[in-house]
Amino acid sequence: MGKTLSEMSLEELWELFPIILKEHNPSYKEWYLIEKSEIVNALGRNDIKRINHIGSSSVEGLISKPTVDILLEVDCNCNIEQIKSKLSNAGWTLMSFECKPDLNMSFNKGYTSNGFAEKVFHLHVRFFGDWNELYFRDYLLVHKEVAEKYGKLKQGLKEQYKHNRDGYTEAKTEFIMKYTKIARKDFGNRYLPIL
Repeated sequence: MGKTLSEMSLEELWELFPIILKEHNPSYKEWYLIEKSEIVNALGRNDIKRINHIGSSSVEGLISKPTVDILLEVDCNCNIEQIKSKLSNAGWTLMSFECKPDLNMSFNKGYTSNGFAEKVFHLHVRFFGDWNELYFRDYLLVHKEVAEKYGKLKQGLKEQYKHNRDGYTEAKTEFIMKYTKIARKDFGNRYLPIL
């Protein structure tokens, strides 16, 4: 009998779930819409401020990990424990939880003791805010040449960081921050919550 995911070390998890890059799958959008609907059904609309498909799978034509990233923004007065419980009951596994400096919960679906399932999701839960991921996604959607550069960067990093997710993420940070800064200048405060 093998170990459960919760019994595995970080190294074992990285070995089981290596960095895989695939051509863009047009079904990602549909997978996102189905999950979005299920999240709304699980939580109800009251605490949800905004839900977005983010990450590379949200950019048509961009090579990406075959993972649909979802940013769920909730009301800052919501009951966090209740949200955790409802998402858990809806099949999401809590991977990380931080309250300070900001709420940052990370859930996933599609990770099994045999590796990735056919559909894999990451759900990022935060308070309603002005998040970099939204600006970076929007910039890549408008600037195909930058999306192409980003795809090439990721392909170049894939082998080196195949079994080191943190290293892979860290190696992309400079590129992401460079274009996020430009996007914020170009797009103004398009995601700044109006209180």
